[in-house]
Amino acid sequence: MSRDLTFALAKGRLAMKTLDLFDKIGIHCEEMRDKNTRKLIFANEEYGFKFFLAKASDVPTYVEYGAADIGVVGRDTILEEGRNIFEVMDLGFGKCRMCVCGPESARELLKKNEIIRVASKYPNIAREYFLGKKNQTVDIIKLNGSVELAPIVDLSEVIVDIVETGSTLKENGLTVLEEICPLSARVVVNQVSLKMEQERIRKLLDDLKSVIE
Repeated sequence: MSRDLTFALAKGRLAMKTLDLFDKIGIHCEEMRDKNTRKLIFANEEYGFKFFLAKASDVPTYVEYGAADIGVVGRDTILEEGRNIFEVMDLGFGKCRMCVCGPESARELLKKNEIIRVASKYPNIAREYFLGKKNQTVDIIKLNGSVELAPIVDLSEVIVDIVETGSTLKENGLTVLEEICPLSARVVVNQVSLKMEQERIRKLLDDLKSVIE
Protein backbone atom coordinates (compact mmCIF):
# COMPACT_ATOMS: atom_id res chain seq x y z
CA MET A 1 0.00 0.00 0.00
CA SER A 2 1.38 3.41 -0.92
CA ARG A 3 1.72 6.04 1.78
CA ASP A 4 -0.86 8.74 2.47
CA LEU A 5 -0.54 12.06 0.68
CA THR A 6 -0.95 14.95 3.11
CA PHE A 7 -2.61 18.26 2.25
CA ALA A 8 -2.27 21.55 4.16
CA LEU A 9 -5.16 23.91 3.44
CA ALA A 10 -5.23 27.58 4.42
CA LYS A 11 -8.00 28.06 7.00
CA GLY A 12 -11.17 29.91 6.08
CA ARG A 13 -12.80 30.54 2.72
CA LEU A 14 -9.89 29.11 0.77
CA ALA A 15 -10.15 25.74 2.51
CA MET A 16 -13.91 25.50 1.99
CA LYS A 17 -13.60 26.35 -1.71
CA THR A 18 -10.83 23.76 -2.05
CA LEU A 19 -13.08 21.13 -0.44
CA ASP A 20 -15.83 22.07 -2.92
CA LEU A 21 -13.38 21.39 -5.75
CA PHE A 22 -12.32 18.08 -4.23
CA ASP A 23 -16.00 17.09 -3.91
CA LYS A 24 -16.33 17.59 -7.66
CA ILE A 25 -13.57 15.06 -8.35
CA GLY A 26 -15.01 12.56 -5.86
CA ILE A 27 -12.65 13.19 -2.94
CA HIS A 28 -14.80 13.88 0.11
CA CYS A 29 -13.84 14.96 3.59
CA GLU A 30 -17.10 16.02 5.28
CA GLU A 31 -15.60 16.04 8.78
CA MET A 32 -13.48 19.02 7.86
CA ARG A 33 -16.56 21.14 7.33
CA ASP A 34 -17.69 20.65 10.92
CA LYS A 35 -17.00 23.98 12.58
CA ASN A 36 -17.15 22.45 16.08
CA THR A 37 -14.68 19.64 15.56
CA ARG A 38 -11.54 19.55 17.69
CA LYS A 39 -9.76 17.22 15.32
CA LEU A 40 -6.56 18.45 13.69
CA ILE A 41 -5.99 15.77 11.05
CA PHE A 42 -8.69 14.42 8.74
CA ALA A 43 -8.40 11.35 6.55
CA ASN A 44 -9.94 10.05 3.35
CA GLU A 45 -8.98 6.39 3.59
CA GLU A 46 -10.35 5.46 0.19
CA TYR A 47 -7.83 7.67 -1.59
CA GLY A 48 -5.08 7.54 1.02
CA PHE A 49 -5.27 11.30 1.63
CA LYS A 50 -4.84 13.22 4.87
CA PHE A 51 -5.85 16.85 5.34
CA PHE A 52 -5.15 19.50 7.92
CA LEU A 53 -6.02 23.18 8.25
CA ALA A 54 -3.25 25.69 8.92
CA LYS A 55 -2.79 29.42 9.16
CA ALA A 56 -2.18 30.64 5.61
CA SER A 57 1.33 31.92 6.35
CA ASP A 58 2.31 28.48 7.72
CA VAL A 59 1.16 26.45 4.70
CA PRO A 60 4.33 27.05 2.62
CA THR A 61 6.45 26.08 5.66
CA TYR A 62 4.62 22.77 6.14
CA VAL A 63 5.07 22.04 2.43
CA GLU A 64 8.75 23.02 2.26
CA TYR A 65 9.65 20.75 5.17
CA GLY A 66 7.57 17.84 3.87
CA ALA A 67 5.07 17.81 6.75
CA ALA A 68 2.55 18.29 3.92
CA ASP A 69 3.06 17.01 0.38
CA ILE A 70 0.64 19.51 -1.12
CA GLY A 71 -0.71 22.87 0.01
CA VAL A 72 -3.43 25.24 -1.12
CA VAL A 73 -2.81 28.89 -0.31
CA GLY A 74 -3.05 32.39 -1.79
CA ARG A 75 -0.26 33.58 -4.07
CA ASP A 76 0.30 36.58 -1.76
CA THR A 77 1.41 34.15 0.98
CA ILE A 78 3.64 32.20 -1.40
CA LEU A 79 5.42 35.39 -2.50
CA GLU A 80 5.69 36.79 1.03
CA GLU A 81 7.01 33.58 2.61
CA GLY A 82 9.50 32.84 -0.22
CA ARG A 83 9.74 29.13 0.61
CA ASN A 84 11.46 26.44 -1.42
CA ILE A 85 8.37 24.87 -2.99
CA PHE A 86 6.87 24.29 -6.43
CA GLU A 87 3.83 26.33 -7.41
CA VAL A 88 2.06 23.98 -9.81
CA MET A 89 -1.45 25.24 -10.40
CA ASP A 90 -3.74 28.26 -10.29
CA LEU A 91 -7.14 27.24 -8.90
CA GLY A 92 -8.73 30.43 -10.21
CA PHE A 93 -10.66 31.43 -7.08
CA GLY A 94 -9.82 33.99 -4.38
CA LYS A 95 -8.90 36.43 -7.14
CA CYS A 96 -7.57 39.84 -6.17
CA ARG A 97 -4.53 42.06 -6.81
CA MET A 98 -1.49 43.17 -4.86
CA CYS A 99 -1.22 46.92 -5.33
CA VAL A 100 0.55 50.06 -4.24
CA CYS A 101 -2.18 52.35 -2.88
CA GLY A 102 -2.32 55.80 -1.38
CA PRO A 103 -3.86 59.23 -1.80
CA GLU A 104 -3.85 60.57 -5.37
CA SER A 105 -1.17 63.08 -4.28
CA ALA A 106 1.31 60.22 -3.75
CA ARG A 107 1.31 59.38 -7.48
CA GLU A 108 3.93 62.04 -8.13
CA LEU A 109 6.17 60.75 -5.32
CA LEU A 110 6.23 57.32 -6.95
CA LYS A 111 7.39 58.86 -10.24
CA LYS A 112 10.14 60.96 -8.65
CA ASN A 113 11.90 57.92 -7.21
CA GLU A 114 12.26 59.68 -3.85
CA ILE A 115 12.75 57.82 -0.58
CA ILE A 116 9.25 57.20 0.71
CA ARG A 117 7.70 55.20 3.54
CA VAL A 118 5.68 52.15 2.59
CA ALA A 119 3.42 50.41 5.13
CA SER A 120 2.42 46.80 4.50
CA LYS A 121 1.50 43.43 5.97
CA TYR A 122 3.70 42.11 3.18
CA PRO A 123 7.17 43.65 3.74
CA ASN A 124 8.94 41.11 1.50
CA ILE A 125 6.62 41.68 -1.46
CA ALA A 126 6.90 45.46 -0.96
CA ARG A 127 10.71 45.27 -0.76
CA GLU A 128 10.99 43.04 -3.83
CA TYR A 129 8.75 45.39 -5.82
CA PHE A 130 10.35 48.70 -4.87
CA LEU A 131 13.99 47.64 -4.58
CA GLY A 132 13.99 44.66 -6.94
CA LYS A 133 11.75 45.86 -9.75
CA LYS A 134 11.75 49.65 -9.49
CA ASN A 135 15.17 50.17 -7.97
CA GLN A 136 13.62 52.67 -5.58
CA THR A 137 14.90 53.04 -2.03
CA VAL A 138 12.02 52.93 0.44
CA ASP A 139 11.51 52.69 4.15
CA ILE A 140 9.26 49.67 4.75
CA ILE A 141 7.07 49.62 7.84
CA LYS A 142 5.46 46.30 8.75
CA LEU A 143 1.92 46.48 10.07
CA ASN A 144 -0.40 43.67 11.11
CA GLY A 145 -3.75 45.46 11.15
CA SER A 146 -5.61 47.88 8.88
CA VAL A 147 -2.87 49.26 6.66
CA GLU A 148 -5.27 51.79 5.09
CA LEU A 149 -4.83 53.81 8.25
CA ALA A 150 -1.11 54.41 7.64
CA PRO A 151 -1.30 57.17 4.97
CA ILE A 152 -4.25 58.80 6.74
CA VAL A 153 -2.29 59.31 9.98
CA ASP A 154 0.97 60.11 8.13
CA LEU A 155 2.75 56.93 9.12
CA SER A 156 3.54 56.29 5.45
CA GLU A 157 3.11 57.88 2.04
CA VAL A 158 1.76 54.70 0.45
CA ILE A 159 0.77 51.14 1.35
CA VAL A 160 1.21 47.78 -0.36
CA ASP A 161 -1.89 45.67 0.14
CA ILE A 162 -4.39 43.26 -1.38
CA VAL A 163 -7.20 44.91 -3.32
CA GLU A 164 -10.40 43.00 -4.07
CA THR A 165 -13.07 45.58 -4.92
CA GLY A 166 -11.29 48.77 -3.87
CA SER A 167 -14.30 49.99 -1.86
CA THR A 168 -12.36 50.20 1.45
CA LEU A 169 -9.73 52.33 -0.30
CA LYS A 170 -12.36 54.62 -1.78
CA GLU A 171 -14.09 55.10 1.58
CA ASN A 172 -10.78 56.24 3.04
CA GLY A 173 -9.77 58.58 0.23
CA LEU A 174 -7.17 56.20 -1.19
CA THR A 175 -6.73 54.77 -4.65
CA VAL A 176 -4.72 52.13 -6.51
CA LEU A 177 -1.55 53.83 -7.78
CA GLU A 178 0.34 50.84 -9.20
CA GLU A 179 -0.50 47.18 -9.63
CA ILE A 180 2.18 44.71 -8.48
CA CYS A 181 0.65 41.37 -9.49
CA PRO A 182 -2.57 39.35 -9.77
CA LEU A 183 -3.35 36.94 -6.94
CA SER A 184 -5.48 33.82 -6.50
CA ALA A 185 -5.46 30.43 -4.76
CA ARG A 186 -2.55 28.22 -5.85
CA VAL A 187 -1.52 24.60 -5.38
CA VAL A 188 2.03 24.16 -4.06
CA VAL A 189 3.94 20.90 -3.82
CA ASN A 190 6.92 19.70 -1.80
CA GLN A 191 9.94 19.21 -4.09
CA VAL A 192 10.70 15.65 -2.95
CA SER A 193 7.02 14.60 -3.01
CA LEU A 194 6.74 15.74 -6.61
CA LYS A 195 9.53 13.33 -7.57
CA MET A 196 8.49 10.40 -5.36
CA GLU A 197 4.72 10.64 -5.87
CA GLN A 198 4.72 12.08 -9.35
CA GLU A 199 2.00 9.84 -10.78
CA ARG A 200 -0.50 10.38 -7.98
CA ILE A 201 0.10 14.12 -7.85
CA ARG A 202 -0.13 14.47 -11.64
CA LYS A 203 -3.42 12.55 -11.66
CA LEU A 204 -4.82 14.77 -8.92
CA LEU A 205 -3.80 17.93 -10.80
CA ASP A 206 -5.32 16.61 -14.05
CA ASP A 207 -8.58 15.80 -12.24
CA LEU A 208 -8.67 19.28 -10.71
CA LYS A 209 -7.96 20.89 -14.09
CA SER A 210 -10.90 19.07 -15.63
CA VAL A 211 -13.39 20.57 -13.13
CA ILE A 212 -11.87 24.05 -13.19
CA GLU A 213 -11.99 24.39 -16.95
